[in-house]
Amino acid sequence: MKRSVLIALGSAIVLAWLAVPANAQATRIWVSGVGTDANPCTRTAPCLTFAGAVAKTPANGIIVCMDPGEFGAGALSGTGTFAPVTITQSMTIDCEQTTGSFLVPTGNGITVTGSGIVVNLRGLAIDGLGTGAIGINITQAATVYVRKSVIYGFQAGAATGIGFSGGGTLVVNDTVVHSNGTGIAVSGGGNVGMTLRDVIVHGNSANGVSIATSGSSAKVTIDHSTLAFNGGAGLNVNGSAAIAMIGNSTVTGNATGVAAPSGTLYSFKENQIAGNTTDGTPITAFPGPGGPLQ
Repeated sequence: MKRSVLIALGSAIVLAWLAVPANAQATRIWVSGVGTDANPCTRTAPCLTFAGAVAKTPANGIIVCMDPGEFGAGALSGTGTFAPVTITQSMTIDCEQTTGSFLVPTGNGITVTGSGIVVNLRGLAIDGLGTGAIGINITQAATVYVRKSVIYGFQAGAATGIGFSGGGTLVVNDTVVHSNGTGIAVSGGGNVGMTLRDVIVHGNSANGVSIATSGSSAKVTIDHSTLAFNGGAGLNVNGSAAIAMIGNSTVTGNATGVAAPSGTLYSFKENQIAGNTTDGTPITAFPGPGGPLQ
C-alpha cells in the first residue's frame, strides 16, 4: 500500500515539473519582417510588430529581431497600419545584431511609462518620416538604456527625438539623434538623471540637447559626444535645479554653442566649443571633489 502511494505521488510530482515549461510564458520573444502578430512570437512563428510582441512579453522578457525588418507595420511591411508601442514593465528590445526599423508616421513611436521599470532599447532605427512627434517618449521609469540606435525625422509640432518628461534615469550610448525638432529634451516631471556618452546630436532644427526643469532636479552628464549644426543651442540648460556637466565633447556649427539661461553648466575644460554663431563660452569649470553634485 505504502509503496503504491509513494509511486503515485512521485509520478504526480514528475508530471507537474514537466508541465511547468510547457505552460510558462517564454521570456524570449521574436519578431520578423515576414511574421504576423497572430503568431505566438516564438522563433519558428515570430510576430511582425513590436506592439504585437510587447503584448506577449512577460516582465523582464527580451524581444529579439530575427532580421532587419520594419516592425511598426508601416510602409515597408505592406500593411499600411502603424502600431505604436507602449512599454509598462521591465523588458528589452534587442535588434543590435540586425537593426530594427520602426517607422512612425504620426504621434509617438515608443512610450515608456511604468513606476520602477528598467527598459533596454538596442539597435533601433526610429524614423519619424517628417510627420512623427516623439521617437522615444519616457514619462516614467527607473532607468531607460538606449544603445546603438538612430532616431530621426520627428518634425511635427514640438517634435523631439528622445523626450524625457518623468522621474528616473536615462542613459544613451553610441547613438545618433538627427533631423528632428529638438534632439533630446528633458522637461518637467520628477527628479531625473541623464548620461550621454558617444552620442551624436546633429542637424536638429531647434536645440540639440535641451534641459528644462521647473521645481524638479535634473543632473546631466555629457561625455565624448558631438552636438553639431543644430538650429538652436547645441546644449541648453534652463531651470534653477538643472545641472549639466560636459567633457571631452565637440560643440560646433550651432546657432548657440552652449547656453544656461537659468541653470548651471559645468565644463571639464577639455571640450572643443567653437565655430558656432555664438559659442556661449566660457562656462564654469567643474569645481572638483566636494562640488554641488555630491
